[in-house]
Amino acid sequence: MPERDPLSALSLVLRSVDALRNARALFVLLGTFAIAGILVAMAEASLARDAGWWGPVQAGAALFVAFYGGNAAGILVMDDARGRPVREVPEALRASLARAHRLLLVLAFWIVAYGVIAAGVWALFWLSRVAVTGAVVGPLLFGLAVPVGVVVSGLAAVTAMAVVVPLSAPAVWSGAGVGRVVAGLVRVMRRRLPMAALLAAVVSLLTAAMGALVTSVVMIGGRVVAELGVRVVGVDVPAQQLTAGLFGYGLRSLGAAGAPTGSTGHAAAALVGGGVVFAIALLLPGLVYLRGTCAAYLALTDDDPVAP
Repeated sequence: MPERDPLSALSLVLRSVDALRNARALFVLLGTFAIAGILVAMAEASLARDAGWWGPVQAGAALFVAFYGGNAAGILVMDDARGRPVREVPEALRASLARAHRLLLVLAFWIVAYGVIAAGVWALFWLSRVAVTGAVVGPLLFGLAVPVGVVVSGLAAVTAMAVVVPLSAPAVWSGAGVGRVVAGLVRVMRRRLPMAALLAAVVSLLTAAMGALVTSVVMIGGRVVAELGVRVVGVDVPAQQLTAGLFGYGLRSLGAAGAPTGSTGHAAAALVGGGVVFAIALLLPGLVYLRGTCAAYLALTDDDPVAP
């Protein structure tokens, strides 16, 4: 594939808002969020009861579900970003189990690479000490270490934030192997780093804008529903408690914060329903971010690796 010009690349990323129509990816993310949350709650309960090894096992299961479920959703989003038919959910889960470990290997490679770079900069500054190199050589080395340290540290930070973090997962979701992913990211760093930084900023702004929009909808709609619940249904709890579930609060957390709480079935139902809204409100910006990173990867790479 030929490299896209900046305007077409930006247009591709801006179309990330279409990710909200990907019902299968949203379903996988919601299921992953729910199952991982249940496992975390079980792990906390096991640790509180001092139930031996059950707590760590359940916590590990939560991480397993979150990692492979998130990668399965990413694979579905990548299908959509490529303009291809989105595969079935079981097929995406099988693909995630087969290739998601590549992402860990890619990230391990970059951690080692950045560690070597940091060690080299540290060694240059250590050699510039007067006690090691003498009164003349030390200042000369330090004069070299200052610009080298600034440039290397700055480039390392920019490449990590603009290339490694947002593009590693989409490269794996596209079907590339570990070596091809690393080579592709290095090529982007060498040839299209400014464009990668711009697209990463656009993806972040789109995600923040979607988060602000979802928050506004939840706050306005939650206030209306809370007032209707008190005035029409006759729930004998404050509107504050009815809206608390929309922001992830439960009866226990409200009581700890000193807020008035009720114990009626309507109050519990309001918190459960609000929790569902809270989960969806978190997932929508996350889905836009996943689609944005996939679009940025496709816009920046001049190849299109595909694996079954």
